[in-house]
Amino acid sequence: MCNQKGGVGKTTSTINLGAALVEYGRKVLLLDFDPQGALSVGLGVPAHDLDHSIYNVLMDRDIGIADVRLKTKVDGLDLIPSNIDLAAAEVQLVSEVAREQALKRALRPVMDEYDYVFIDCQPSLGLLTVNALTAAQGVIIPLECEYFSLRGVALLVDTIDKVTERLNPDLSITGILATMYDARTLHAKEVFTRVVEAFGDTVFQTVIARTVRFPETTVAGEPITSWAPHSQGANAYRNLAKEVVAAG
Repeated sequence: MCNQKGGVGKTTSTINLGAALVEYGRKVLLLDFDPQGALSVGLGVPAHDLDHSIYNVLMDRDIGIADVRLKTKVDGLDLIPSNIDLAAAEVQLVSEVAREQALKRALRPVMDEYDYVFIDCQPSLGLLTVNALTAAQGVIIPLECEYFSLRGVALLVDTIDKVTERLNPDLSITGILATMYDARTLHAKEVFTRVVEAFGDTVFQTVIARTVRFPETTVAGEPITSWAPHSQGANAYRNLAKEVVAAG
């Protein structure tokens, strides 16, 4: 999940898409790759009280992914947590050999245990995000249905193209996900139309509407699929999960 703009629904989409895929019988690992630790908090994990996180996996050879992996409240959904320590990794990785490959190496031992691994990236295009793109096979770009969101996507797509060309030839854009959609406003409809014009079939058919339910789930520390299973938001992420499965 990648977009250098903050507040577009990356973390919300990572949690709820992961939980929806678990409902369809998939085993899913969520990786919090943002020093703010929002993904961890959104799943009820006190990020700032952790002894070990993804930071330790990247920087300490004696600690592996399996050592920091946590079970969530959803059976079949696991978490690799993060906290503010990860901010230091951006600086420390600069001097490492093959620094862009650090996350890919760390994930390798557990990749076969999961059907899907979702990486929730921080809102920047720095070295951590490049690590995530180097480790990934596909990118889902959550895009707020607001004009200024469109402007930043070109820069992100350019970064993805460079990573594909230089570091990870297997990388592609899985889809663009319209989030925070408000069907009552003409502006949102116009932006969504422009997104479809620009990206065509790359845009998911599922649209995530604005709802007060999502902030509630963060406080509850669980996905919307279990917190409000019959809500519009839960059903939207189930539909998105179907699209992701269909995309392979």
